[in-house]
Amino acid sequence: MAPRSKTKSTPPPAPAFFNRELSWLAFNERVLAQAQSERHPLLERVRFLAIVSSNLDEFFEIRVAGLMQQNDSGLTDPSPDGLPPDEALRRIHARVSELVREQYRCWQTQLMPALAAHGILFRSARELSPVELKWVRAYFRDQVYPVLTPLALDQSHPFPQLGNKTLNVIVSLDNPDTPQVEKLIAILPVPRILPRLVVIAPKNGGPQRTIFLSEIIKLCAGELFPGYTLTSAHAFRVTRNSDLYIDDEEAENLLKKIEDELRNLRRGAAVRLEIEDGVDPDLFATLCDHLALPQDYVYRINGPVNLLRLQALGDIDRPDLKYASFTPVNATPLADTTRIFDTLRAQDVLLHHPYDSFQPVVDFVEQAARDPQVFAIKQTFYRTSGDSPLVRALIEASRNGKQVTALVELKARFDEANNIQWAKQLEEAGVHVVYGLVGHKTHCKLCLVVRREGRRMKHYAHLGTGNYNPRTARFYTDLSYFTTRHGITRDVAQLFNTLTGFGRSPVFRHLLVAPYNLHRRIGELIAREAKNAAAGKPARIIVKMNALVDRAIIEALYAASRAGVKIDLIIRGVCCLVPGVKGLSENIRVRSIVGRFLEHARAIYFENAGGEPLIIAGSADWMPRNFFRRVEVVFPIDDPVLRRWFIRDFFPAELRDNANAHLLHTSGAYTPAPRRTGESGFSVQAHCITSAGQRAAG
Repeated sequence: MAPRSKTKSTPPPAPAFFNRELSWLAFNERVLAQAQSERHPLLERVRFLAIVSSNLDEFFEIRVAGLMQQNDSGLTDPSPDGLPPDEALRRIHARVSELVREQYRCWQTQLMPALAAHGILFRSARELSPVELKWVRAYFRDQVYPVLTPLALDQSHPFPQLGNKTLNVIVSLDNPDTPQVEKLIAILPVPRILPRLVVIAPKNGGPQRTIFLSEIIKLCAGELFPGYTLTSAHAFRVTRNSDLYIDDEEAENLLKKIEDELRNLRRGAAVRLEIEDGVDPDLFATLCDHLALPQDYVYRINGPVNLLRLQALGDIDRPDLKYASFTPVNATPLADTTRIFDTLRAQDVLLHHPYDSFQPVVDFVEQAARDPQVFAIKQTFYRTSGDSPLVRALIEASRNGKQVTALVELKARFDEANNIQWAKQLEEAGVHVVYGLVGHKTHCKLCLVVRREGRRMKHYAHLGTGNYNPRTARFYTDLSYFTTRHGITRDVAQLFNTLTGFGRSPVFRHLLVAPYNLHRRIGELIAREAKNAAAGKPARIIVKMNALVDRAIIEALYAASRAGVKIDLIIRGVCCLVPGVKGLSENIRVRSIVGRFLEHARAIYFENAGGEPLIIAGSADWMPRNFFRRVEVVFPIDDPVLRRWFIRDFFPAELRDNANAHLLHTSGAYTPAPRRTGESGFSVQAHCITSAGQRAAG
């Protein structure tokens, strides 16, 4: 291809950006679309509907809370898309209101009738038969009444401190002896220990009849106020600011400081009120006044509060209403646990979770803990499971006399308490527990094993895109990479030394590490593709990750697009880049895949002037926090066999998906990936399940 001629052209349009929060809401709308789609089994659709609620919880606790703080502080600086905080909040409220309406419409008009058709019935208090009503009242007296504590609201009873995301019922009462006195108000906080879905007379056979706990409490609340008449009862829920406020440099004991902050989270400022529709105006005004919450942050719910509780339906033994059973396969070269180190000396190994079992990762650490030739193990923990075999393996290794270091990220959002627990157990077992760099979360996924072989020490490394969590590894798509390549293991050792000791400017020759060289190198690699395209050489970029937010990287991608680089972005969640703008991003396509498994892997392909493509993978999304406020690691894939898999299978399958993929348009709308006439549907996740089965079959 001949170099492009240099002709005068009009200046490129100014860079365009989608709003981060609105882009996130668009992702949650794609999750809701899965609940609405009859392509998925019924109970899986219910699970998607519950995920919508869970996602909204975190969105308000963190993102909306941050915008409200900016707005309350008088900060009016717009985000890159040009929206100041107040305007962003206005648009968020409008978008969330519509999303919630669609969510409850899906529940009431699609999922509830479909569940009823399959013998799973939901009852409201008004729909209970006399026999069911008798059972429900007995259940209330035996199981609920003893643990409820009514809290009156009057001059001698201050407004109670309502816990974050806890279920509450606000009731209005009348004294029949003094009808002229204004209504009395009380609140019933519902302990978290009580199940939110109650199966009515579970041993009686027949269709499963289920009622929400809130319905039971509203029905029977009058029993808590003898002598008064219950005039109304409505369930509600408060969401609070849940971000931790910690200055690492001022906190002498980070562990103790975070424990204190966790106890304070329930006292965070209210950022959302969800309340059942039809509540008395006086009660509603009382709640809003005491919560100091404008009505813009109130969502009136036409149905049960907090559909996240529907996740409990997943425990129903109805395989006919769920995805076909799938067990991750363990058909890799590491399946023989007695030869793990021999295998890794001979070859690199790559696992694609959840299609490949996470067990080889556990086996790697467990064998290192027991191998008398292993002298040291170093590992990072960002999130792990409640009963982690990896933590147990490190404890065993320490008790076996090995040098064990665990870098535990105490500020892993919503996992802080869990990580504190593991940090204490590891320390009690003699493991050296450290908490990383001041001011930076340690988000990288690394494990380094040092083993004596003959007269020298050999390094074995595991690097991944996902957490060391066997539970989530069953439904997150991630990559696990094992290697003994000297350049990579040397860089891993250097990074651990930096995290546990001191290192102002460490040098990494093979790894891209944030906050040191990752942002700069990604910008250089994009610019190199642009330079190649401008020179008429082959140029291509394929990016798969969770989020694309960083302004400088987006502008670099725009420049590459203008130079003629073909760019495919597979971004599951937030994408602030605007594709398809003539003269700016017309060579960029953006797609999002939302399906049975949570797409979580991060991998990038650079054509690299038509020679050997550069393929890298790692823990970092392209967001400012990942580049500058976290410790992240991106590693190269150098093994020829593994590279061929990425080039011939991984990336083409991702780009071929027309079953679970949505395409992003210049308007900001996402539409399902189109199919040509006669073309059948192709799901990358179904393809990977089939491939895993073929590997298991030999």
